[in-house]
Amino acid sequence: MERKGKAAIENGGMPWFALRVKSNFEKLSSQILQQKGYEAFLPTYHTRNRWSDRIKSVERPLFPGYLFCRFDQGDRLPILVTPGVVSVVGLGKTPVPIPEAEIQAVEGIIRSGLPAMPWPFVTVGQRLVMERGPLRGIEGILQEIKSQYRFIVSVNLLQRSVAAEVESNWVRPVGPRVAVQAAALREPGHWF
Repeated sequence: MERKGKAAIENGGMPWFALRVKSNFEKLSSQILQQKGYEAFLPTYHTRNRWSDRIKSVERPLFPGYLFCRFDQGDRLPILVTPGVVSVVGLGKTPVPIPEAEIQAVEGIIRSGLPAMPWPFVTVGQRLVMERGPLRGIEGILQEIKSQYRFIVSVNLLQRSVAAEVESNWVRPVGPRVAVQAAALREPGHWF
């Protein structure tokens, strides 16, 4: 299968889909799909595991049981016969594409190098956009937990979210009217 360039994909090419995979098959399925010529995306994070005799840093999927892949939904049999792949996520038997902006937001968090972790799905709250820092231009939601700020982006179809630790002064509310009101209310350099 010929892979399309980024410009072709953004201008009506193949969309991203979420694939449900067997537990602990995320990495293997992703590698096999890439060997078949598909563009697969398996976002991961590092965490520390404690065993009785040592502590070790391990890489884990940000969305356990899922990975993302670009393909033509009319030709999904090669995807479904890939070892570990259970199904294409959708409504009934109809695959539903993941919005490009959601994939780009998750990719931005991974590329940023900021500590990232799986997060409970978030749907309410004010939308913000990163104005500074390595996530500049990405939209999400800011939460404060124990004096630390976490910037959360979600993949709505999976109802899963990812959080990265950020500085509160890197964000601004989305929308011009809200931004003007918020600027009048906040102290210089701080969002809250």
